[in-house]
Amino acid sequence: MNADIVEIVNVAREVAWLPWAVQYFFLIGLSYGAFLVSLPGLVWRRPGWEAAGRMALLAALVCGLCAPVALLADLHQPGRFWHFYAWFTPSSWMSWGAFFIPVYLGGLLLYAWLAFRPLLARHAAEGGRFAPLARWLAYGGLECPRGLVAAALLAFTGALLVALYTGVEVMVVRSRPLWHTPLLPLQFFITALAGGLGLTLLFNRAAGSRTPGTTLRLARALAWAQAAVLLTGLLWLLLGLSGISPIHAQALAEVAPSANWQFTALWAIAATVATGVLAWKRPGSGVLTGLLALHSAWMMRWTIFIGGQELPKTGAGYYSYQLPLGPEGWLGILGTAGLWLFLYIALTTLLPLHRLGEQGPRRAGA
Repeated sequence: MNADIVEIVNVAREVAWLPWAVQYFFLIGLSYGAFLVSLPGLVWRRPGWEAAGRMALLAALVCGLCAPVALLADLHQPGRFWHFYAWFTPSSWMSWGAFFIPVYLGGLLLYAWLAFRPLLARHAAEGGRFAPLARWLAYGGLECPRGLVAAALLAFTGALLVALYTGVEVMVVRSRPLWHTPLLPLQFFITALAGGLGLTLLFNRAAGSRTPGTTLRLARALAWAQAAVLLTGLLWLLLGLSGISPIHAQALAEVAPSANWQFTALWAIAATVATGVLAWKRPGSGVLTGLLALHSAWMMRWTIFIGGQELPKTGAGYYSYQLPLGPEGWLGILGTAGLWLFLYIALTTLLPLHRLGEQGPRRAGA
């Protein structure tokens, strides 16, 4: 009797989406999340939210200007970006994203300019080395409420489109059940909002804000956002355990046997709970609460992108990823952080933090 021996060789694959992608999704999420936080104070003119709105808008601007650089680096050859425009592919969400990003950033820049014009004019009137530049940027420094609302509407449309495409372009990857879960875009959106609130809290503390009401409002909003994160995660788990959603069940079956994934899940839950409890019980702990919120937002994206690529498409076991030291690893992350810090310093030189943290006088008709 002859026996045939079939040998199956599994090829370990390197990650295709590098830490550059994680940084882009993290920064663009913080940007549109913080932009949404700015709306109550700057557009809807809700009492007590004006200072928080300006801090949130600064956060949205810094992260929004930095994010595209990480995205271009993730293309491995940045000159390829124009291919998205030269060969538009309607079936590709990434191709649509090339058009959504300019809509959001264009609207955000216009919105920020209109919102900050009065502050730039005040800074120019006080004199100093950068007074001429501030005066030129202020362009008279007059408020334009209708223009501000129109710019905010444009940025809001772009923010929703960016939030949609960044979630769906990952969700459509059928070959990875962990990515192909319908709740993924919602999870990206909620964690981005929580991260935007956390960064706004940090900016508010850096400004030395003496208005406890601003900190309290931001902390309460962050606590509700983290509760929404937990509820969404619980729903994901229930869908997987119950088998109601086969794709959630398959994704859960892939990660459940791994001790590393179990530890990661417990760590994520603990960090989210700690952030929510601190924000609700001790709203004055703005630095720790803000850092925890940023940690949770980063961890979610790192786990989904890098951890998701450690799950093999064929064969048994898990791939192992080691973060390299070069541009595709630690050096790239530090470089993006350096660019973020430069933009923060440049913007706060023209728009001093103590000015942004002031609760301005009530406007006529507000």
